[in-house]
Amino acid sequence: MTICVVGWGATQLGMGFVPTWAYLLLTRILLGIFEAGFFPAMVFIITTWYKRHEVQKRLAFFFLFSVVIGGFSPIFGYALTLLQGKGGIEAWRWIFIIEGAITIALGLVAFLYIPEFPDKNKFLSEEQTKLVLSRVESDRGDAIPDKLTLAKVLHHLSDWTMWAYALMFMNTTMPAYAIGYFITIILRSMGWGLRDSFLLSSPPYCFAAIVCFAFAWISDRTKKRAIFIAIATVITLVGLVLTAYAKQNGVRYLGLFIANAGASACIPAILAYSANNIVSHSKRAVSTAIVVAFGGIGGIFATTVYRQEDFPRYLNGIWATIGCQLLTLVLLAVTSFTFMRRNRLAREGKLSNLEGQPGFFYTI
Repeated sequence: MTICVVGWGATQLGMGFVPTWAYLLLTRILLGIFEAGFFPAMVFIITTWYKRHEVQKRLAFFFLFSVVIGGFSPIFGYALTLLQGKGGIEAWRWIFIIEGAITIALGLVAFLYIPEFPDKNKFLSEEQTKLVLSRVESDRGDAIPDKLTLAKVLHHLSDWTMWAYALMFMNTTMPAYAIGYFITIILRSMGWGLRDSFLLSSPPYCFAAIVCFAFAWISDRTKKRAIFIAIATVITLVGLVLTAYAKQNGVRYLGLFIANAGASACIPAILAYSANNIVSHSKRAVSTAIVVAFGGIGGIFATTVYRQEDFPRYLNGIWATIGCQLLTLVLLAVTSFTFMRRNRLAREGKLSNLEGQPGFFYTI
């Protein structure tokens, strides 16, 4: 993970010195390569340390950092544009140089603090490590990693529920990416100037952070996942409709608050939903990679459907985003029904060893 972070920081810093568009394209590809491994690796490690009904708060807390920092990044970016011409360097280059240097520094610091897997950690005593492993083992029976082989990868990929999680995650990252990419443009379409658009882009993320953690805390407390994913998805739908069809710009801005809050609450919820219903490190590794990769596809989808010719309301993009939320509700209903049926059959003795683990039941 340190290699990933330092690598993308160095690449981003290098983007500030590219002489042509072709070099910028090359560095952007390298940025994607380095950055791609970090988020699934962090999700994977977090889910190996905690019991199933403790994990969403941790995932939400981790995700909230990106939500809050992402919310203030337009303001930070605007501040860096004030360096225009300093040292003979253009403003957009300063953004890459400074943010790249910060990322490199944080990557080096992270090497000292990012924990290993529970069975390999070096910061707990032997007794504390045994406690962590025994808690995980009693909860789902996979405290000790199993060997990842090609046969296991192919077997895990044949589980249709993994692809359902991935599609749900893609659907929920799409509005999050769309708002992240286009919120400043949408605000400018409402009549605000450049500076005010940058400043107004941050409050929706602060609100989203509060909603995200509240949903995570309640979900862990009640040991329920699907119902809160459904509620957050409906909240996203409400916000999208307000942004698309409200007449007053203030109401459209409120829609951005609501849509961003719903999407942000969904992201750790779906990650927890998938992690809670998986046993073994090998399947967790494959599932996390697939699910998070589909989240990246959601970002590609967002940049494709929000087209310049649809300015200022971007109705086609919003309709596509609404369609994704409706698909999430369908997939959620199908997986929940399947898990409830399997749990019932297991309790009746008609199914044994769900996910190959005696005493395991799906979290719904």
